[in-house]
Amino acid sequence: MNTLAKLALALFAAGIVLVAPVSAQEAGATVSHAILNQTGSIGAGLIILGAAYGIGKLASASFESMARQPEVAGSIRGGMIIAAALIEGATFFALIVCLIVG
Repeated sequence: MNTLAKLALALFAAGIVLVAPVSAQEAGATVSHAILNQTGSIGAGLIILGAAYGIGKLASASFESMARQPEVAGSIRGGMIIAAALIEGATFFALIVCLIVG
């Protein structure tokens, strides 16, 4: 099973788990409020996963390039730290927005 199929299966399973509490509500309850109350949590989780993936790819590429050209390792390391800090800054901003809105 390839990676895309595994990701689709995991997202489907997560959707089923998130929809189950909404489906179990009483007949008079509004479904839209229950779903909207969870959007901040879902958004925060997606933000953290995206940032972790981005920083992981950044570090992987940086370490590979440092291994290929050890003489420029200092400048690569500095660029990697700056890029990781920018990714983390955007992640924290998006995380705060998700938690305030959701």
